[in-house]
Amino acid sequence: MTERELNQYSPLTLAFMGDAVYETLVREKIVTYANMPVRKLHDLTIEKVCAEYQAAAVKSLIDRGLLTENEEEIFRRGRNAGGITAPKHSTVAEYRAATGLECLFGYLYLAGRAERIREIFGYIWDLDQNMNGEEDKDAVQA
Repeated sequence: MTERELNQYSPLTLAFMGDAVYETLVREKIVTYANMPVRKLHDLTIEKVCAEYQAAAVKSLIDRGLLTENEEEIFRRGRNAGGITAPKHSTVAEYRAATGLECLFGYLYLAGRAERIREIFGYIWDLDQNMNGEEDKDAVQA
């Protein structure tokens, strides 16, 4: 899909797609670590898929300069989209930031940029280590 075609999609449509992409990557990562009861798989997934975690992840990505200018613009389109209502467990700002991140994942997926998705996701997956400075900008891997 061309950039022009992608830019015609609403940010919330891109976020709809990106939510599925992001959650699939989380589930894939968790399942490859261990075969465990489904309840445990679900609980581990929720830790990484919640708005609070996604908001912290995208803040870290931006603070460390790991997104391109175009990727930041796509994120902002998703974050600033109208019609977003936050659930009780997160703030409006967190939910908007999570929507922006999902918008970016949806955009990259539809653009066929699987390798870039994996790079960004690898950083997000290791967010706790990254926030403590254990990883550097050049070591982002999935």
